[in-house]
Amino acid sequence: MANENDRKVVEKIRNNYIDKSKEHSKLEELKALDKKVKVPAMVFAYIFGTIGTLVLGVGMCLAMKIIGDAMVAGVIIGLIGIVMVVANYPLYHKILNKRKAKFSNEIIAKSDELLNK
Repeated sequence: MANENDRKVVEKIRNNYIDKSKEHSKLEELKALDKKVKVPAMVFAYIFGTIGTLVLGVGMCLAMKIIGDAMVAGVIIGLIGIVMVVANYPLYHKILNKRKAKFSNEIIAKSDELLNK
């Protein structure tokens, strides 16, 4: 007879090979759709925000004459970086709302199935 810890390990391994129920697979589909809506907007926001921050930093370094003697160019580049960073949040929401509109009917239908409505 196996002790309690061995039994838990055996059950955990066994559960990996049992077919998932239809309810569980529907829930997984709903989660996947939700991820499909949110992830592209988040990836864009992280990449665009990082680029904007780097542009702002280069502009600051130029303006403070750390990496060159181009104060005017540094201020202009820094302002471009500030605009990028400020625009990041509204752009994120715009992308997210477009994706929500695109997938909303499908997500609502799946969630209604799960809630038995």
